[in-house]
Amino acid sequence: MTASIPDFIRENSEPLEPNPTAELPKLTELSDIRAVLFDVYGTMLVSGAGDVGLVSTDDINQHVVDALSDVDVEVEDWFEDTSELFRMTIEIHQQQRQDEGGDVPEVDILEVWRDVVESLSDHAAIDVENLMAIDFKRLAVAYEARVNPVWPMAELEECLEGCHHANTHLGIISNAQFFTPQIFPALMGRSLEELGFDPDLQIFSYRHLEAKPGRFLFDHAVQQLAQCETWPEQCLFIGNDMLNDIWPAQEAGFRTALFAGDERSLRKRDGDPRVAGVEPDLVLTSLGQLRECIISS
Repeated sequence: MTASIPDFIRENSEPLEPNPTAELPKLTELSDIRAVLFDVYGTMLVSGAGDVGLVSTDDINQHVVDALSDVDVEVEDWFEDTSELFRMTIEIHQQQRQDEGGDVPEVDILEVWRDVVESLSDHAAIDVENLMAIDFKRLAVAYEARVNPVWPMAELEECLEGCHHANTHLGIISNAQFFTPQIFPALMGRSLEELGFDPDLQIFSYRHLEAKPGRFLFDHAVQQLAQCETWPEQCLFIGNDMLNDIWPAQEAGFRTALFAGDERSLRKRDGDPRVAGVEPDLVLTSLGQLRECIISS
């Protein structure tokens, strides 16, 4: 890349504000919390798309074409199926992972993009002499910046400071790709480690090729927490999705907080039998509310 990934993210991002929800906060003091783990998209970060599935096919088509243009690959005007090709390639990679025994498969987005570009070349939809010369990291980031713009959630830094004052370990369990950790130095000026996150508790789906709501990432977190003599009932997990976050976290034995501070990303999953009867310990309508809910140890 001509610019680093954080520089590219910074140059292609602009402030986003959360859209308030009609949810009422549910706040109570939780004692003996020794670790706080966060989801990223929709919790730590405002997610402009809310959900990638909300982006129209025409928009995805254009985003793919524009991202390819950023790496000097031009798609022929007659080829109109780039979004379908992208979707099908992801599904093929997910199926391959499932065939290998994956529970909820995650893809390596760089491998997906390599296959997409190779397919475009096979269809003569692009003219590229050397596929290996393409900067696939820049391509992936260029697409993501368009389809799902992000910005740090309001009160995130105050929330993290409150966790520090409560002497808790900080961690992450998130569906993510290679560029996700680099969003923080890009937009907050500090790496996850500099923000206080334990490297051993930064659990991202792309590193394990397993995704939420599967139990793998949460079970891995339990193992990592045990290394610092912290048990599931001493861990609070915060996320915006009842199915992807609250349900598997409770299944793993964690305390839970539903983040209901942004209408775009709040996923209550009403009607899904997997979350029937599932109640989070807390409901936060702003991240700053967490500070009054965890007691210093």
